[in-house]
Amino acid sequence: MKQIQNVQIQIPKYILLIINNLFEIQKKVESAEDDLNISRNLVKIIEVLEEQGLSFENPLGQNFNQTRTDLEATISGEGTENLVVVDVLKPIIRAGNSHNSIVIQKGIVIVETSKEWFYEKKR
Repeated sequence: MKQIQNVQIQIPKYILLIINNLFEIQKKVESAEDDLNISRNLVKIIEVLEEQGLSFENPLGQNFNQTRTDLEATISGEGTENLVVVDVLKPIIRAGNSHNSIVIQKGIVIVETSKEWFYEKKR
């Protein structure tokens, strides 16, 4: 029988605040022209965080279901089937590496029924 350990890591609140703001800056840079080449500086900051075992994930466009434990979602629209993340208010923050990590902060997202599925269903 496999025993699962409940591991908790304490990350200072200011680090979470920095990561959340970094995520917001990254979203803004991606949605506009980067004439000042800010994305290069963002990549360097993200690399430093990853060297310290911290990373964040933007789940935009990913499928969502109620069994997903790394997201807290608000459902927008009428349907509750074939949900997809349409907006990300806060990213998923993880500690660890790509093979073994734990969620430090759940992503806060808005989900709605996939448009492709919705239109297929109406046919």
